[in-house]
Formats: sequence, structure tokens, C-alpha cells
Amino acid sequence: MNQSVARMIQRYNCKNVEDYKNALKEIVQEVALYGLARTDFFQRAAFCGGTALRIFHHLDRFSEDMDFSLQSKDEHFSFEPYSAVLEATMQEFGFRMETKVPAVKSHVQSAFLKGNTLYHLLEFTALTEPVSGVVKTEKMTIKLEMDTNPPAGAGYEPKISLNPNPYQITIMDLPSLFAGKIHAILCRSYLKGRDLYDFVWYLQNDVPVNLVLLENALRQTGDYQSDTKLTLDEVKRLLTEHFKHLDYAKAREDTKPFLQNKDVLSIWSAEFFTNITEHLTTDEF
Repeated sequence: MNQSVARMIQRYNCKNVEDYKNALKEIVQEVALYGLARTDFFQRAAFCGGTALRIFHHLDRFSEDMDFSLQSKDEHFSFEPYSAVLEATMQEFGFRMETKVPAVKSHVQSAFLKGNTLYHLLEFTALTEPVSGVVKTEKMTIKLEMDTNPPAGAGYEPKISLNPNPYQITIMDLPSLFAGKIHAILCRSYLKGRDLYDFVWYLQNDVPVNLVLLENALRQTGDYQSDTKLTLDEVKRLLTEHFKHLDYAKAREDTKPFLQNKDVLSIWSAEFFTNITEHLTTDEF
């Protein structure tokens, strides 16, 4: 086993197969970041979303996908030029992952890292065959998404990681990440409980919201069309109204697979989210 990967696995207190699968997915994400950092990728783009929070700000939940945003619009962006370095970096650390880049024209471009789940469990953990609940054809899949037409107003910062080897990347700053999360809560076409979990995390950590970015994002998707500037009070009103209509039982079930401590979800309700929304602040002065 690659020593860097062995060191990274030791960070996790894996108790079952699902824990090992989640740990390996996160390690693949970090290896992918290391690979991309060896190219010009982060001169053009920034890491964002829940996985950025997990890796660089210690969000205490697992995250499946890797979200990125270009720092300026480029409708011709593709993950294709980065496929070879991603696959080569995976091989360097003992992973057998292929990169698939769908030929779909959209302002959100995607790529997928895919590898056999059973192979990686047997290669990198103490598990032996048969592995309960894992069939030989099961795939470990990591989705990468890039917003090629980002709304204006995001802030960025450099971040350094030491694993699997030292590297530096560009990520959105916390107020901008919070703006993206609030936009997702208000505008996503389906309920994602992890959005609510992250919302609580931002408030727990006293992160202000980048109102400029949030307003630009809402206008870009047509979800805020007022002639007046978006205010913090209006954001609170929009969130409070939204929280009245959510299925919190469904939200809890969506979130449970990504948490080790599931008891924290028991308090979720419209009243709870309405009350904590009052703690929302902005980075504007």
C-alpha cells in the first residue's frame, strides 16, 4: 500500500464497510486536488462547495462531489485536458481510477472519476473477501463539476494541504462559500438535507454571507428580480419563508449517511431553522 494513502486512512476511525468507503472517497478527492494543483487548473478555477469545507475547514460530514468555479467566464472550458494528469496521479498512489468527461454542452461542465469499489477496499484497508454488501461490479464514483459562467463578486484565498503530498490551491473564501450554500437552499429544485446541515455549520462558525455574490447569483438564475439592492433582512425573509415548506424527515434521511453523529439532526424543524436564521450576518460594512 502507498505510504501516503496508509497515513491518510489512519486519520479515520473506520468501524464498518461504509466508513471505509467514505474514507477512500475522500482520499481520492484529495489525490485529485493534488493532481490538479500540478497543472494550471487553480490559476483559472477555485474549489468550492461542501467538499472544500470538509477538506479545508473541517466540516464534520462526508461529501460526495467536488465543486469548482471558474474565476471568470469561459464557455470553452473542459475537464478533458486534465484527464491524463488525474489518471496518472491516481496511479502514482495506487488507485485504479478512470476519468470520464461527458460530451455535454452546458454552463456546468462535469467529469467523473470511477474505479472498482471492491478492489480499492481490498487494496487499502484490512478488509478481506467476501466484503459484506459490496458486489464485484460496484463502482466508486467521484463527480467533478465546474461552473463556467460564475456570478460576479466571489472572494478567493490560497490554501495549503500536506496530504497526500504538500500542494497549494485556490478556494472561495468562507463568506462566498456561504453565499453559494444559501443560493442552493433557496433555488435547488429538490431538497438536499446536506445543504441544511452546512447552513447550521456556517452559523455555528460565525461566517458572514457575501451579499454581493448572493445577489448576483440569485439574479443570474432569475430568483431575485427586484429593482432594489438585496438586503440581509430580505435574505432572512426569503429563508424563513422557504423553511416553512420543507420535509424535515426527508432532509434528515438524506443527511444521515454522511454523518457519524446522527443525533444532531433530531432538532431540525421549521421553527429551529427560522430561529437560527436570525443569527445570519453579512460581510458588508
